[in-house]
Amino acid sequence: MTEPYYTLATDTVFEQTIKKSRFIAHLYRITDESDAQAKIAAVRAADSKATHHCFAYVLGDDDHIQRMSDDGEPSGTAGVPILEALKLNQVHDVLAVVTRYFGGIKLGAGGLIRAYNSTPVQAIQAIGKVQRVRQTKLAVTIDYRNVDALTYYLTQHHLATLDTHYAVKVQLIIAVDTAAVDTTQTAITNLLSGQATFSNQGEQYNEVPLTTE
Repeated sequence: MTEPYYTLATDTVFEQTIKKSRFIAHLYRITDESDAQAKIAAVRAADSKATHHCFAYVLGDDDHIQRMSDDGEPSGTAGVPILEALKLNQVHDVLAVVTRYFGGIKLGAGGLIRAYNSTPVQAIQAIGKVQRVRQTKLAVTIDYRNVDALTYYLTQHHLATLDTHYAVKVQLIIAVDTAAVDTTQTAITNLLSGQATFSNQGEQYNEVPLTTE
């Protein structure tokens, strides 16, 4: 998977009105082209009286699948701006369908481009993105007396605890960015004066919310 890998925090709907035309962006996380086409069809069916249902989607870690449609709008004024909105935000495996209800005032090519671009952009800004990060499930086995110290360390360094097992000793399964496993093990070893053992439990992708400064 290409790093960094961003996608939508969740599916969403966003609407704005420009010169009496309603622009409604439906944004979805998608798994493949069949999924995308099914969601496009569902939007068309739900808003069957709308003037246009323009869309764009990107699939694959490197966006090797890109599709778009102006759906009757002047060529290049809808599909391309929607696609550029997705690419600008660096989201992957995402579909945007922008439905337009014509309000009787023509926007011109420039106005359409701005409207079809800004509607999905604002939708993404409203819900936010997540980053899929490759992480290692690291098992840390410690004595009971070291639990508080390790828990505090994990909290301070924003490391998630996936599971905890209590037996003769305590074993915490933590999620660590794969590139940081060695440094994390060293830091915990130093913190607990060598009184910790580690085992790699495999890798997985976890979603981490993105925050704006």
